[in-house]
Amino acid sequence: MKKGICIGTLPGSLEEKFRLAKDAGFDGVEINTVDTDAESEELKAIADKFGMKIPSVMNSAHWQFPLSDPDPAVREKSVDGMMKSLASASIVGADTVLLVPAVVNEQVCYEDAYERSQKEIKEMAKVAEDKKVFIAIENVWNKFLLSPIEFARYIDEIESEYVRAYFDVGNILLYGYPQHWIRTLGSRLKKVHVKGFKVESKSFTYLLDSDINWAEVMKAFKDVGYNNYITAEMPPYSTFPEQMIYDTSGHLDKIFAL
Repeated sequence: MKKGICIGTLPGSLEEKFRLAKDAGFDGVEINTVDTDAESEELKAIADKFGMKIPSVMNSAHWQFPLSDPDPAVREKSVDGMMKSLASASIVGADTVLLVPAVVNEQVCYEDAYERSQKEIKEMAKVAEDKKVFIAIENVWNKFLLSPIEFARYIDEIESEYVRAYFDVGNILLYGYPQHWIRTLGSRLKKVHVKGFKVESKSFTYLLDSDINWAEVMKAFKDVGYNNYITAEMPPYSTFPEQMIYDTSGHLDKIFAL
């Protein structure tokens, strides 16, 4: 397993973020989508300076401009955002772009969200295949893909080896058990996010202060042969924010040792 951390979790300037991640023992930093090639090149240079990898890019357009929107112009903006993300990934050496595939709401029914988003992703997958960068679909609180069987089927129906799952362990506790999802997704898993979660209060927490059965989660990852990045996605402490980075690295060491 490799330890990753989201760039938004790290305090300071870009150089300070990567230096801190390196000092705390992380292997890689997941970046957000940037607008220009020059910004991507700067991030790559900073990562290289500190001997760090950029394993993945978190796409940014999918919430404001969902692929499930009934307006084709909105969907086009979402696709444009993914094209930026895929281009950035190619420059920084990331092999994965995270994508929230759709949003179901009062105006967008489940069936339409399913069909519209799949249609758009099938086209984007052609670009992903050309760039050799994976599109990894994440489970979030978007009222969509609410069972592991459906999640697996949704990916399989796109029929591209470059469309896989970005599984978030903490997100799933609201309505499921992560170890079950891990086993169902199996070889479809490309990247993993982690954060803690308290079921009773429905609130996110830090890794070891949570209701996640880490022993079962790690057993499931080993059973399906997952051996890639596990990336922490949590806010820093309100005071001494750097300490949270060191603490999280230590928590991941404990979890990996299970």
